[in-house]
Amino acid sequence: MKKLLLGDEAIALGAINAGLSGVYAYPGTPSTEIPEYIQNDPLAKERGIHSRWCTNEKTAMEAALGMSYAGKRALVCMKHVGMNVCADAFVNSAITGVKGGLIVLAADDPSMHSSQNEQDSRFYAKFALVPCLEPSNQQEAYDMMAYGFDLSEKLGEPVVLRVVTRLAHSRAAVEVTEPMAENPFSPATDAWVLLPGIARKKYAVLLEKQETMMQASENSIYNKVETSSSKTGILACGIAYNYVKEAIGDDANLVKVSQYPLPEDKIKALEEELNLVASVIPYLINVKGYIDIDVELINKECSKQIEAYKERIINNNKTYSSINKNQIVIQVISRLKRIFDEKLSVRETEKLVKKIQQEKEEVPANKTKNLGKNPLLHICLSAGTSSSSTSSPAIIT
Repeated sequence: MKKLLLGDEAIALGAINAGLSGVYAYPGTPSTEIPEYIQNDPLAKERGIHSRWCTNEKTAMEAALGMSYAGKRALVCMKHVGMNVCADAFVNSAITGVKGGLIVLAADDPSMHSSQNEQDSRFYAKFALVPCLEPSNQQEAYDMMAYGFDLSEKLGEPVVLRVVTRLAHSRAAVEVTEPMAENPFSPATDAWVLLPGIARKKYAVLLEKQETMMQASENSIYNKVETSSSKTGILACGIAYNYVKEAIGDDANLVKVSQYPLPEDKIKALEEELNLVASVIPYLINVKGYIDIDVELINKECSKQIEAYKERIINNNKTYSSINKNQIVIQVISRLKRIFDEKLSVRETEKLVKKIQQEKEEVPANKTKNLGKNPLLHICLSAGTSSSSTSSPAIIT
């Protein structure tokens, strides 16, 4: 059976049908509709699924952990800034582990439609050393609930599910499955208190799980490689995958990433076939550590494209106007500079960006100006440094 659902509604219904026993949340757009849907769902009412609006995101996380320790499946929902509030309980939950499946829903808000800042919650998952799922459409959002609960129980770790506003608040037809039964009440007997002696042992166990998490990512149905005759390579994550497909169709080699850690083997396999690989900024800039970079080749390829980049950069007012607002461009330039053994400090990079901005302001939009022969700078400035870069792909063709 198909239903027309918001992304948030697909997540909520997916959780209910995956055997959810409790949802805990602190309200904040774009995540609020998830617990609201569960509270009003007939099956959730019939089953008596526990649902609470909590004092803050930390208490919501702790309540969900309690449900998980009892062997039940639990969901905790918040917007991206809520991850800051629950960070203490969340990071430690990776060390204590979980019993019943536990999904931490982080709803990011690129472009700040209803938020005071932008954050990329995938970094929290990486910091805590736990898996992260990022659906590219409403169907995946629904399916990932059962998948995420299963993954959480298999690993004994919480799983982060990261969505963005444009997915949470858009509708699509979703194929709905039959509801699963809830897990039985089976309290865990492990030690959940992180005294130093216990924490050291459990942290070692968490580190041992990293290889399993990587293999799960490599084998995930949500990470895939699409090939073509083109020599363009693109890494696209989550909803950005749809933007790429809409813009260029099948005319590119594409790695779709919707489960983390990054699938190294898939990325390496694509890199071996191409001259250049583009990445999603800011998270996937870390792909530079996963592939062998041919410095001379990239410099050569970049030099060929500088003339084309000049026109694109000059005419892209949004890129320039947002550089001061988005400091990620500073970090990216500095990191790429270090790759090429050029000793450029953050302060020097800031001066360089400011100089480029000033030069741009002095030139009419319909004319070009020599912005220097630094291909790395052109990559950064043409790679999507707008305020929505947390969900947009950077494409180098």
